[in-house]
Amino acid sequence: MIALTAAEIEAITQGRLGQLTDPQIVVTGIARIDSRDLSPGDLFVAFQGADLDGHDFVDQAMGNGAVLSLVTRPVSSPHVVVSNMLEAVSALARHNAQALQSTCIIIGLTGSSGKTSTKDLLASVLEAAGETAAPPGSFNNELGFPLTVLRANLNTKFLVLEMGSRGVGHLSLLCSIAQPQVGIVLNVGAAHLGEFGDLETTARAKSEVIATLPSDGIAVLNSDDERVRAMAAVTKARCVYFGDSGDALVSAENVIVGTNGCAQFDLRISGLASERVSLQVAGRHQVSNALAVAATAISLGISPEVVAEALSNAGPRSPWRMQVEQGANDVTVINDAYNANPDSMQAALVAAADIANARRLGIVVGEMLELGTHSRSAHVELGTAVAKAAPAWVIAVGSVAEQIESGAVSAGLSPEVISRVDNAPTAIRKALELVQPGDVVLIKASRGIGLEVVAQTLVVGGNS
Repeated sequence: MIALTAAEIEAITQGRLGQLTDPQIVVTGIARIDSRDLSPGDLFVAFQGADLDGHDFVDQAMGNGAVLSLVTRPVSSPHVVVSNMLEAVSALARHNAQALQSTCIIIGLTGSSGKTSTKDLLASVLEAAGETAAPPGSFNNELGFPLTVLRANLNTKFLVLEMGSRGVGHLSLLCSIAQPQVGIVLNVGAAHLGEFGDLETTARAKSEVIATLPSDGIAVLNSDDERVRAMAAVTKARCVYFGDSGDALVSAENVIVGTNGCAQFDLRISGLASERVSLQVAGRHQVSNALAVAATAISLGISPEVVAEALSNAGPRSPWRMQVEQGANDVTVINDAYNANPDSMQAALVAAADIANARRLGIVVGEMLELGTHSRSAHVELGTAVAKAAPAWVIAVGSVAEQIESGAVSAGLSPEVISRVDNAPTAIRKALELVQPGDVVLIKASRGIGLEVVAQTLVVGGNS
């Protein structure tokens, strides 16, 4: 964030300086909520979550380098008291974004799936052209978004903002904190149908980042998704497309997927020579993500050669997202347990089958949350997709296990291949029983199911 004194932070947040707090204390670093992850000059945001209260860690934060804390009740060290933490952080982020208008290009990225992977690829490419700030992991909600804005300072050339939506109006709210000059929409899919209700409402919600773009902005749209392409009608910005359409700025040709699950392709750029890209992230679905990145970077004036090279050098950054690890007994573990929706499940299953090739494939799969009334049919369809991957064994976890099994058996998978278990600890025991040396194992479910422990156990071969 830009350098601010305690007095300036007090004014911006409409807070109150703590007793004996020097108003001339200067925050020169980043605003953070993790007391263990601080550097000298940082601002500690004492956020109260469902399980932990940041106020209990203020002393640790100050010991780790924070010079000031933002709190909702007085503490013993230098602080500013605010009445509403989320509003205060948003106010600081809004001030920060406004201060950077002339020096930094703000990029907003949304979509039903692939946001974090694409954000990581985009940050890797933009870093080749200038200092770039981007969120760690999936900082894309009401708190993570403004905290990401506060990672940028006067030296930042590009600020990448991942934007998750929980309903109509949510992305407009985020854009009011930091207005993107570039908006990217990857896709409109079935994630969070329990909140949105249908795909049309999902599209309307996702389009808000495009509708708010200024007339001199850039809308980067997936031409292969008709709902995304239709968003061109809601913006005054220049529209740039990626995908297979004839008017796309970038497209992929001669795609091949290696035994590591990573794709290689010719990056075709309208009016220019093609560039060969060899991705270092697993899954053929990453080709579309890479095209979104290429369209954005080229539109910002970065040369195709630099874009192709940076894409080819970009490795995974965020854990538990198609994280391929070599485990004990030559078992390849694909940990994609951070989140799941119908589209990302399909992509992960295809990627796992690509990686397995002639090897045995095991699948540990759990519930996709936030699907509402669509949940049952979605999990039956998931079972169908599981069967198409031709696994040697399957572990279906939790209350939807029967639905997954039903879909898989209807699609021709033998019931003997499928095991139903209640939870992650039971899945661990079953996986250790079923896995054989040389197997490829995919683990995927929504974050709340906690299947990452299965992946971690298989990596060490059951030895903690």
